[in-house]
Amino acid sequence: MNIEQVCREWDRRGFSCDVWVYPPGQRWEDYVHTTDELVLVVEGEVEFEIAGLSHRPPPGETLLIPAGAPHSVRNLGAAQSRWLYGYRRRTE
Repeated sequence: MNIEQVCREWDRRGFSCDVWVYPPGQRWEDYVHTTDELVLVVEGEVEFEIAGLSHRPPPGETLLIPAGAPHSVRNLGAAQSRWLYGYRRRTE
């Protein structure tokens, strides 16, 4: 997977792009953002719960977390996970 290429594509779509590294067992529960968010697993076993629905995307699959949707992220694996995240940039 070419992370730079993914980030360029997200930029064209109007999203930021950065890498997040999660240690084994890390959990973030019940977050809500005021803007759309994209996430893409680079490595590891990550569960995204979005508005009550569980998603366990394989590496390379992009998920959209809509603005206002409650969501949680969990590293389910025994190793660290890495995933990309980006927020829709506001246009004024």
